[in-house]
Amino acid sequence: MADQKSKHAAFAALHDGPAFVIPNPWDAGSAKLLASVGFAALATTSAGFAFAAGIPDGTPDLDSTLGNAAEIAGATALPVTADLGDGFADPAETVRRAAAVGLVGGSVEDAVGGEVLDVGVAVERVRAAAGAARGLPFLLTARAENFLFGRPDLDDTIARLRAYAAAGAHVLYAPGLPDLDAVAAVCAAVGRPVNALATGAMSAAELAGAGVRRISTGSGLARVALTAAAEAAREALAGTFTAVGAAMPHRVLNGLMDGG
Repeated sequence: MADQKSKHAAFAALHDGPAFVIPNPWDAGSAKLLASVGFAALATTSAGFAFAAGIPDGTPDLDSTLGNAAEIAGATALPVTADLGDGFADPAETVRRAAAVGLVGGSVEDAVGGEVLDVGVAVERVRAAAGAARGLPFLLTARAENFLFGRPDLDDTIARLRAYAAAGAHVLYAPGLPDLDAVAAVCAAVGRPVNALATGAMSAAELAGAGVRRISTGSGLARVALTAAAEAAREALAGTFTAVGAAMPHRVLNGLMDGG
C-alpha cells in the first residue's frame, strides 16, 4: 500500500502541472513497451482489451476488466488508472476492488448500454464511487458520454461535469467533443482537471492551450497496432514481407519484456 500511495501521489501531482499524455496499453506487454518510451503514467482501455480478447467493446465483465487492469498495473512501476466502463452494477464496490488490485485511479461513465443516464442517477453513481475512493489512493474520473451517444449538447455536458465535480470526482472527461472551442468551453466551466481524448484532429499543444491537463489515447494505440498487423498480413498474403522485415527486432522486444 505504501508503494501504491506513492504512485497515487505522483499521479495526482501530474494533474497539477502542464498537460501530459497518458497512453492506454491493452495488456502487460504493451504496458512494458509504453513504459520504455518514457511516459509517466498509464491508463487501461476497455475497447483495446476487448479487441485483443476477440470480443466487442462493452463485453468484458468486472472480474475480467480488473484482471486485465491488474496485469497492466503489475507490469511496470508506473501509476495506472483504469477504464471502469459504467462502473458496473455497484460503482462504489468497483472502486474499492480497483484500488485493491493496485490501481491508483479509474473512470466511470454516465451511459449504460449505449444510453446516457438521467443526470440525477448519474450523479448518485459518481457520488457513490467518490465516497468509496475517499481515504484510498485513488483518483476518480467522471465521464459525460453525450457526444459519443448522439446527444451533442454542450450545455448539458458542462452541467453534468459540474455536477459530477460537486459529487466528488477529481478529474472530468467528455470524450467526443467536436472541436477546440468545445474543449476550451468545458475546461473554462469546470473546476477540476480535464482529460481529453487524442483523436488526431487536435495536437497536444492545442489541447493544452485550451486548458486540458491530461490527454489519453483511448483505444487508439490498440487500433494502430491491429491496423499495422492487418496491413502486414495483407502484404504477406500477397507474397511480400516488407512490413515484417521492418518490425522491431525480436531481441529488442524480448529485452523489453525481460525488464529492459
